[in-house]
Amino acid sequence: MIDLYAGFDEREEVGFHAFASSVIHRAKLPVAIHPLHLGMFRAFYEEKHGDGTNAFIYTRFLIPYLQQFTGWAIFADGADMVCLADIAELWELRDHYKAVQVVKHNYQTKHPRKYVGTQMEADNLDYPRKNWSSVMLINCGHFAWRNMTPDRVMSMSGADLHQFAWIEEARIGSMPVEWNWIADEMGENAQAKIVHWTAGIPGFPSYANAPMADEWVKAAGNITHATP
Repeated sequence: MIDLYAGFDEREEVGFHAFASSVIHRAKLPVAIHPLHLGMFRAFYEEKHGDGTNAFIYTRFLIPYLQQFTGWAIFADGADMVCLADIAELWELRDHYKAVQVVKHNYQTKHPRKYVGTQMEADNLDYPRKNWSSVMLINCGHFAWRNMTPDRVMSMSGADLHQFAWIEEARIGSMPVEWNWIADEMGENAQAKIVHWTAGIPGFPSYANAPMADEWVKAAGNITHATP
């Protein structure tokens, strides 16, 4: 079974469900989808970081802790994504010599503001390794994760977390860019496997005409009606 963790924020809740539906419809192996909803962490984690625009921005780094530092898991932002391929294909890319595998984007954003017209509107800053942590194949049993407890995650800076400052460079593996295709930065791609709208999902009026918006509309449509 594949453990898949996906971001959940009440302000774009439809995005989580659209992503989960898109995964389920294409998966060829059983998938357990875990929503990273901040309210579920209250017993052992308090979000103290002053930055970030979504509620799951740092809880993703607690996935190995939640997995009791064993096995593997996938993380995807989810709330602003649609999966267009079998998630088991990503699972097959696991490299047991790596602590984490990501798409190593290197770009500067075309969108100085994100989530325009919503409660989440904020500056869209550029920084090293931007969006590397938005899709991760995580080797939860790797020694690099052993100290990533709730207290450690709460004490680290956002920059250090998103840039994997505690992991040796050689232990950060790569995956094909199609597994984190940033449509609103890179345009259309018929080969994309996970489509990511980092500035805002097409469900927000300001992004209704974003590249590949039709894929999001189809995924959202699957969750908004029942077939008689």
